[in-house]
Amino acid sequence: MASSPAGPSTSDLANRSRIINRIEREAGVPRLADILSDRLAPTDLQSLLLEVYARRAKKRDPKALLDDHVSNRFTRPSASDPTRLLAWDRVAFSTLPSVFQAVELSPVCSLGTGSVLSPISQDWTVSTIRNTEIVADPTNVLAIECAVRRREQKNFSTGHAASVHLASSHRVLRGQKISIRPGVLQHFRLFSLCSSGRDPGNLRYETETVRLHIGFFLKAFKKFLSSKTPLRVTSSDFSSGAARSAVRSGVVDKLQSSHDGVKIGFDQERKQGRGYYGALCFKIFATSSTGREHELVDGGDVNWTQKLLNNAKERLVISGCGSERLCELFGATGFRQRLLRTES
Repeated sequence: MASSPAGPSTSDLANRSRIINRIEREAGVPRLADILSDRLAPTDLQSLLLEVYARRAKKRDPKALLDDHVSNRFTRPSASDPTRLLAWDRVAFSTLPSVFQAVELSPVCSLGTGSVLSPISQDWTVSTIRNTEIVADPTNVLAIECAVRRREQKNFSTGHAASVHLASSHRVLRGQKISIRPGVLQHFRLFSLCSSGRDPGNLRYETETVRLHIGFFLKAFKKFLSSKTPLRVTSSDFSSGAARSAVRSGVVDKLQSSHDGVKIGFDQERKQGRGYYGALCFKIFATSSTGREHELVDGGDVNWTQKLLNNAKERLVISGCGSERLCELFGATGFRQRLLRTES
């Protein structure tokens, strides 16, 4: 999540500008991009693009479909074993704390769901001609759903609406070009959590909810992975040079007392995620049988529901685990035994 860049580089923007200028010259329509983006109503633009793509589709033959399926970086199926992914989902959903509600998300969301709420470029999502975009990060969509559910509560205006906790397992599609190597695709599955509530002061909501998210993932990993798999948690307090006492006592100390054998500490030198997360963020790592440590979970607090509900007292904590990464790096050893345990 936080690994997404803030936007295109200067060279990317310059190259895009040259391409648009060339298209407008060749089409003989000056400021074509401005006309389509600013002067056409969204529904009119949708109708125009639907007609364009309908005409293009009519010109295609079956061989083109075959060639595209092989060469298009968006269309290849995942190489992951679906039974491993299913086993992880079963463990994760069965381990969720009772306050969480599982949600099956739509494949698409409102246009701008990623770039309006978080500091990422619209280029990193795949926009559709129906004024939507394919989900690139479930936490953005879950944040909107959290805001809707909190606003619908009768006592929301009084500040006493109940917190909302949602979870999803969803396949996402990213528009940015991912480095090509075996097993790496533009689409992959994420298991995500999203918790929304009201600030009671003294970082209480943030610390309690971050601890809730971390505790869930540690418990789920202990069930799914070998009991001998080393786990490590790092927390970062971006609002202070040194971690504040409320964070130390509310997150690290309490987690350490309830999770023996897990290394839990601070990473105040962390740079990744600054400008994306607010005050608190965390990562969870696991060490494979080869002795190499791998990042599995990233999460923290963000201000998205403050924007959605126009209320500075709103708080939101998100987190996500790359399901395919987990299953491919750790799923083979003892997988059948773990699958049997989930069925018993």
